[in-house]
Amino acid sequence: MNNFLQRTISGAVFVILIVGSIIWSPYSFAALFTVITALALYEFHKLTNCQQNVDVNPFSAIFGGVLLFISSFMYTFCIPLSLIYLVYGFYVALILVVELYRKKEHPVNNWAYFILGQVYIALPFSILNFILFLPSYQPLVLLAVFVTIWVNDTGAYLVGSKFGKHRLFERISPKKSWEGFIGGAVFALLSGYVFSLFIPQISLIQWLIFAEIVVVAGTFGDLMESLMKRSLGVKDSGNIIPGHGGILDRFDSMILAAPMVFIYIQVLVYFFSK
Repeated sequence: MNNFLQRTISGAVFVILIVGSIIWSPYSFAALFTVITALALYEFHKLTNCQQNVDVNPFSAIFGGVLLFISSFMYTFCIPLSLIYLVYGFYVALILVVELYRKKEHPVNNWAYFILGQVYIALPFSILNFILFLPSYQPLVLLAVFVTIWVNDTGAYLVGSKFGKHRLFERISPKKSWEGFIGGAVFALLSGYVFSLFIPQISLIQWLIFAEIVVVAGTFGDLMESLMKRSLGVKDSGNIIPGHGGILDRFDSMILAAPMVFIYIQVLVYFFSK
């Protein structure tokens, strides 16, 4: 009961923070997600540095990821110039050069994990900026990504715990079932329908496709993080959220869902602008 209460309270606070930051203003979104990006990168490199012959400086990686996120925020919000990314590009090149002077036994491993952290963590969080500003401030579209993920997770848990018999990907996540996956996908359709009522510029069928893209991409994002944790022999990425694990545990679905949603939106814009 204590664990359930702890999970409920921390989960509610987590949802309120995410929803509030997105709806309140662009600045509240930028502030919260800058911190989340930094924490996610810290967890990622704390885990990967536990391996032998891997020694990425987590703070240099965090600075790079935060720089990418802030650059993306500025680009989408107020300074639509590609030159804004020059500082980030220079910084990444500098980190690669600095590795020459660290005299580590396996510098290629450090290069690889530094770049992986930027692509796997910092890039998806930065893409959230492009979803939020389409092209103007559209908080409901970004909110729809998170709400659909949460609705899918809830539906998958309820249906999977009751009817789950056929394992979805037993080698990586023994508890996930096809029944749960289908249940979550059905629940997510309801989310798509509700958001179609608030943003009628996007048709119902487009919202339903949006929801299923989030479901599929989110499921694979969850499995990707599960694969990483299983490979590293850990249960949770951290313990910053009581009863829920770490930041990566809460945003694993978003890591792949955000790029896929961004691509989907760009496809819609391309075809319907003609």
